[in-house]
Amino acid sequence: MAAFPPSPVMGQMMDQPLLISGIIEFASRHYGAGEIVSRRVEGDLHRYTYRDCHQRARRLANALHGLGVRIGDRVATLAWNGYRHLEAYYGVSGSGAVLHTINPRLFPDQIAYISNHAEDQVLMFDLTFLPIVEKIASQCTFVRHFVLMCDRDRMPDSTAIPDLLCYEDLIASHSDQYDWPLFDEHSAATLCYTSGTTGNPKGVLYSHRSTVLHAYAAAMPGALNVSASDTVLPVVPMFHVNAWGLPYAVPLTGARMVFPGAALDGKSLYELFESEQVTFSAGVPTVWLGLLNYVLQNGLRFSSFRRTVIGGAACPPAMMDTLMDQFGVQVIHAWGMTEMSPLGTTGGLQTRHLALSQSEQRKILQKQGHAIFGVDMKIVDDDGKELPWDGVSYGHLLVKGPWIIASYYKQEGGDVLQDGWFPTGDVATIDADGYMQITDRSKDVIKSGGEWIGTIDLENLAMAHPAVQQAACIGLFHPKWDERPVLVVVLHPGMNVTRAELLQFFDGKIAKWWTPDDVLFVDALPMGATGKIQKNKLREQFKGYQLPA
Repeated sequence: MAAFPPSPVMGQMMDQPLLISGIIEFASRHYGAGEIVSRRVEGDLHRYTYRDCHQRARRLANALHGLGVRIGDRVATLAWNGYRHLEAYYGVSGSGAVLHTINPRLFPDQIAYISNHAEDQVLMFDLTFLPIVEKIASQCTFVRHFVLMCDRDRMPDSTAIPDLLCYEDLIASHSDQYDWPLFDEHSAATLCYTSGTTGNPKGVLYSHRSTVLHAYAAAMPGALNVSASDTVLPVVPMFHVNAWGLPYAVPLTGARMVFPGAALDGKSLYELFESEQVTFSAGVPTVWLGLLNYVLQNGLRFSSFRRTVIGGAACPPAMMDTLMDQFGVQVIHAWGMTEMSPLGTTGGLQTRHLALSQSEQRKILQKQGHAIFGVDMKIVDDDGKELPWDGVSYGHLLVKGPWIIASYYKQEGGDVLQDGWFPTGDVATIDADGYMQITDRSKDVIKSGGEWIGTIDLENLAMAHPAVQQAACIGLFHPKWDERPVLVVVLHPGMNVTRAELLQFFDGKIAKWWTPDDVLFVDALPMGATGKIQKNKLREQFKGYQLPA
C-alpha cells in the first residue's frame, strides 16, 4: 500500500497507540467491580471481576515471558468461552505475543496443520480437549510448552504430552506486577484461520489497531449496541473470529459478561440466561434453534433477554418472527467473515422506516443490514463493473476498511485484493438505503439455463413451513438446464409433510421457474466447524441423483 503524503499542518494531540492491553486496563480502572461469570468445564460457576481478570492477565504475561515467549511469538488456545480464555486474550496479545485461537471442531490433522503453519510456541487448552492434544502433540513440531487450563487437582497423568504444565500453578508462580509494553499499533495481535471447507485453512492476522477499532465500532448503538447496563452472554465461541469481537467490546463498555463454557444445549443456555439475567447475546442460527425448541417445548419465557445478534449464516425469517413476536427479543441480523474481523453490517431501522408497517419493517430487518462505519462495500458483475444500489441488481460483494484483510498469513493465496477491495465470495443486492442482502455464496449459487437462482430465499421459505426444522438448497445436474434447485430438508420431530405439499407451499411466493425440482428428506444436515451447513458435502452426497423429468 502506498504511503500517505505528509500534511503541511499536523495535529497536536497525544500520540498513544491503540493496543489491546488498553481495553483491559480501562475496564479494570473504570469498571473494576464489573462481574465476569463463567460456567466452567468442571461444572461449577466461577465469578470474579474485571480487576481480577486484569491482575491474572498480568501474571500470565509474566509467566509467558518466563517460558521464553517474546514479542511476535504465537501462543495458541484450544478453549471454550470462559475466564481463563479471556485472560489469554489480554495476557498474550497485551504482552506483544500473538494469540492464535484454534477451532477444536476441526479435524485433529487440521489442528496440527494449523499449529505448525502458525509456528505456535505454546499451546494452552481446556480439559475437554486433552484427548485431541494427546493425539496431535507429537505432530506439533514448534510447540515447546503445553499448558492445561485447569486447577492442580484436575491435572491428569499424561504420557503423550511431555512436561505438561498446569495453568493455575503457572500463573500463581509469577507476579502480577507487570507494565504492559508500548509498541506499534499495527503489530500483530491475534491470528484466526478460516474454516477450510475446501483446501487447507488460511490464516488471518489481525493487528492491535484493527482489533481496537473493530471493538469501538461493534459497541456502537447502530451496531451491537453494548453498554454498561447490559449483561452479555457470547454464545459464539471465542475460538471463532474472536467471538465476533465481544471479548473486546464488552470490557470496553464495562458491561457484565457471562460465559457458557461447553454447555451450549437449549436447557443449559436457558437456565444460564435466567439465573444470570442475561439481556444480550450473540450466536449462529443453529444455536438459537436449539434454545427456541427447548423454550417452546416447555412453555417457558425469557425474563430479561431483550436483544440478540444472529450471524454466521442467514437468520431464517421464521426464527426472527418467533423471537420478536412471541418473546419480545429484538433480532439484530449481522454479517461478516473471518477476513473482516468479522463485523461488516448490522440490521436496524432508520427514522424514515418507523412509519412503515410491521411487515415492511420486517423485510428490512431480514436483510443482512447496513454497513457500520469503517466498512465500505459495493457489488460488481462478472466483468468487475459496479452495479446500482436498487435492491434488485445482484452481483459479487466486495468490501474494504481498516479491519479487513489485505493478505492472508504468509501470503497464502497470493494477492487477494481487486483494486484495493476484498472479494467476499458472496452474491448480494444493496438497496437505495444502503441495506445489503446476501442472496448466496458465489460457490453455492445455482445457474439454471444461464440465469442465477439464489438458494437462501428458497431455504428461508422452506423453513417458514411449520413442519420444517432445517433446509438447505443445492444445485444438481440437469441435462437441459445445467442445474436445478433441490431442497434437502430436516423435519421437526413428530411432524410430516410430503414432497408435493412442500413444493406447493412455494406457489405465489417466488418466480415459478425458481421452484425446486425435488425435495429430499434427511435426518440431519452436515454441519461445519463454525455451525454452517456444508453444502459441498450435500452436493457430493447427492451427486448422482437423477432429477425427475
